Amino acid sequence: MNFKALPLALSLCIAQPLFAHGGAEPKHGGIVATAHDLAFELVVAGDDAHLYLQDHGKAMPATGVSGKLTVLKGGASSEHVLSASAARLEARGAKLAKGAKVVAVLTLPGQQAVTVRFSLK
Repeated sequence: MNFKALPLALSLCIAQPLFAHGGAEPKHGGIVATAHDLAFELVVAGDDAHLYLQDHGKAMPATGVSGKLTVLKGGASSEHVLSASAARLEARGAKLAKGAKVVAVLTLPGQQAVTVRFSLK
């Protein structure tokens, strides 16, 4: 066994949590996906969809964020405009169902477009 490599291996194991960005746990009962060091939580709210944003585990205001939500289910697709409120983005009438694939394309102030994908199970 090569004992010279042991300290390096141990340091990698210990340092690994430092690379995590956090925010991967749902805070609103939805599905979380990450992109560009941000976490996005998609929540089904009746016939509407809510999208919450987090930056390193902290809620991020949706003010100034724009975008659209595309819902793909069984060969059909529908697009919905995301409207910003202070705490989240909303897509009215999105009607998300199990088995649907959802793609959110967002424009954050001062940044290029971010694409986030979700699969509803």
